[in-house]
Amino acid sequence: MLELFHWGCSVELRMLMAFLVSLLLSLLLGGTLINYLHGWQKSGQPIREDGPQSHLKTKKGTPTMGGLLILGTTILSVLIFANISYHFVWVSIFILLVYGATGFLDDYWKVKRQNSNAMTAGMKLFLQFLTALVAASIITSATPRGINTVLTFPYLKDIFINLSWLYIPFAVVVISGASNGVNLSDGLDGLASGLLIIAFVFFMFVAYFCGRPDALEYNVLYIPRCGEIAVVCAALIGSCLGFLYFNKPKARVFMGDTGSLALGAILGAISVITKHEISLVIVGGVFVAETLSVVIQVAYFKKTGKRFFRMAPIHHHFEQLGWSERKVVLSFWSTALILTVIGSLIFV
Repeated sequence: MLELFHWGCSVELRMLMAFLVSLLLSLLLGGTLINYLHGWQKSGQPIREDGPQSHLKTKKGTPTMGGLLILGTTILSVLIFANISYHFVWVSIFILLVYGATGFLDDYWKVKRQNSNAMTAGMKLFLQFLTALVAASIITSATPRGINTVLTFPYLKDIFINLSWLYIPFAVVVISGASNGVNLSDGLDGLASGLLIIAFVFFMFVAYFCGRPDALEYNVLYIPRCGEIAVVCAALIGSCLGFLYFNKPKARVFMGDTGSLALGAILGAISVITKHEISLVIVGGVFVAETLSVVIQVAYFKKTGKRFFRMAPIHHHFEQLGWSERKVVLSFWSTALILTVIGSLIFV
């Protein structure tokens, strides 16, 4: 039955079906999951004491682990509509499961201990880098020789750098960095999920064109079987959109590390699969800014004892300047859309 979708239907149709099914499942199952999480998490996700003081009132009691909804509906949709015999597909599922489990453990201990810092940073980074190493190795081995270790440059289709043995460490940094970038961005209602939808739409088209034999006409490398990743992206878009319905202000549930770590990692992995790691820096510019704001804040504080930003990650800085949560989210979404348009110029 399932092979009908793998072999009897076009990639375009399966992309559409994956999107619709994951969206509908998210909308149908979201309320039930939220009610269960409410019943189990009596006090909801612990709110940072050093964060914006308004959050202690507006977000108190909101359950976390909403990422379970995104991951569950995405994986189910991918199992139905994508060809899981391809390395790129099952390594995507592997990333979602392992990073999701890592985030789940962190969220679980946060809720149990009512402490916003549960799993140590070192422990999380170790699990992230180890999983990324396995994933990067599989992706590289599944990519045709000659292009499996090259770094491409958007807008400059004839320029490549062969990183050779350095490529896998580079890919590990991309996957883990994207995971943490999304994690840091998940601090306001709807912010991370909206940014992810925008990024996944871009990479859905990149993966689709990379999987076409005439890929060079679209200024991207031809990567056999990459079209299946477009199906994965479509499923992710549908699931994130369904989750956003419950995560929009005032959020009924938070994504938590369960979702943010896994979704950031899969975004980074997709950029590695499609050879568009630099495009991720452009399209995911908001995630990059969120990460850099934390790095700058920590480094500056260690050197001077003062804060560079009023608060980090940078979305909290704007809140401290008096911006409403809605204004910050819409401004960051708009920035991401502009960056995506710039990134899409690679097809021109």
